[in-house]
Amino acid sequence: MTLSFFDQFASPSWLGIPLMALAIALPWLLYPMPAGRWVVNRLLGVQTWSLNRFTNQLLLPMNPPGHKWAALFASLMVFLLTINMLGLLPYTFTPTTQLSFNMGLALPLWLATVIIGMRTQPTHALGHLLPEGTPTLLIPVLIVIETISLFIRPLALGVRLTANLTAGHLLMQLIATAAYVLLPLMPAVALLTAVLLFLLTLLEVAVAMIQAYVFVLLLSLYLQENV
Repeated sequence: MTLSFFDQFASPSWLGIPLMALAIALPWLLYPMPAGRWVVNRLLGVQTWSLNRFTNQLLLPMNPPGHKWAALFASLMVFLLTINMLGLLPYTFTPTTQLSFNMGLALPLWLATVIIGMRTQPTHALGHLLPEGTPTLLIPVLIVIETISLFIRPLALGVRLTANLTAGHLLMQLIATAAYVLLPLMPAVALLTAVLLFLLTLLEVAVAMIQAYVFVLLLSLYLQENV
């Protein structure tokens, strides 16, 4: 049976049991629990330092009411980063290549930022729909455009993460297949293709890290507009 290149993005199952739930729960088992001791091992030290630097950079320009989201943003960053990195291993499945999964994360979090803005400062939140000093004739058009841009934000969050990871995984599989086919025919070209595949893998590691950070960063910017 000939498999399609897109079969790697199908949600796997074993004995009728969907394995996507296992892929989502696995990242939480890989990190050590924080200890209450002053002296900890190197892994816990690096983990604590990284989370502190991330939350400090993310929440520094935000008003104090938004600092309540620090734990949520840090957990989401670690979760997405781990899932994206594990998806680069052979015989693994990346849940973030599924648009339904990404939209399930983006839509509720975006909606929470909008609800907070409408609840705490409705005038300021609605003011984003109409920039100050807009000519009278352009007011209806700008309100429609800004409203569409507001509601398209969760779709942009989900599609951005899905498209970047899907394109990277698909390109890696195409180049790997080309290197395998060219190996008995043109070994030198196959070697160059394998080097290209190695460089692309390094790029995908960077993309996996950057896309997790961009997802959380955009959410923090949406929250910053509403607090």
